[in-house]
Amino acid sequence: MKKHPLFNNRVAVLATKHHKEKEIAPILRQELGVEVIVPQDFDTDCFGTFTRDVKRTGTQIEAARLKAETVLSLTNETLALASEGTFSPHPSNPFVPCNQEIIIFLDRTNELKIIGQSVTIETNFSHRVIKSIEEAHEFAEKVGFPEHAVVVMVHPAPENREEIIKGINTTEQLVEAVAFALNQSKTGEISIETDMRALYNPTRMKNIARATYDLIQKIRNACPNCDFPGFDVFSRKKGLPCAYCHSPTELTLAVTYKCQKCRFFKDVMFPDGIQEADPSLCNYCNP
Repeated sequence: MKKHPLFNNRVAVLATKHHKEKEIAPILRQELGVEVIVPQDFDTDCFGTFTRDVKRTGTQIEAARLKAETVLSLTNETLALASEGTFSPHPSNPFVPCNQEIIIFLDRTNELKIIGQSVTIETNFSHRVIKSIEEAHEFAEKVGFPEHAVVVMVHPAPENREEIIKGINTTEQLVEAVAFALNQSKTGEISIETDMRALYNPTRMKNIARATYDLIQKIRNACPNCDFPGFDVFSRKKGLPCAYCHSPTELTLAVTYKCQKCRFFKDVMFPDGIQEADPSLCNYCNP
């Protein structure tokens, strides 16, 4: 693969403590010629944790940007990367969980910000209230233990970090953690959930890789006016017409691309490759 002239032989610092470089670094090296390094003792947990003992800083994009900006301020590098994941019910099916990963790319030299993303229902994200080690084993088996780790905590909510046991990926650790939490519980119930940190969740790590490839694609999408990288969607216009009644729907009708350097705009109709929406998605036909 031809390396990118703006990034070849440059170094990017990755804001992570959860081994995300295992997926991200080879992709950046192969596709852009960028070498990824990870700073020592950079604690990304201070920007938010999945176990909710530290509230996330701002939105998903704001948290990722803050991590990247912080790691730039602590180093002498000019390129930074940071990723952030969220887990929530799927927009079209609230009973199915989905994982959205974003990865932000900041270039201080060229004043460039590009965000790659990937959304998937391929996730083991789950949690359960349990009362015994047998229920813990049952939950763990369903979520892919021990390849995927779990977290045990006092229910209904831990009072301090000592009541949250993370990174459990052996049977011995599971038994010990459940016994400890049950002993601390005042209700006889405790919580068990999947550990969604990247290094303990191979399924999530795959989606981080997909988001990274999306980032590469956006970097390679050059402005047709000045050839600057990152010519990406700036805004979306809803209103794709219903195939039956032709009323506007919530689906995307058009998008506007914008260059971060010369501010060139380009409108693209029907970006999803369809010119009419299924009537099942129409608020008039299917209220």
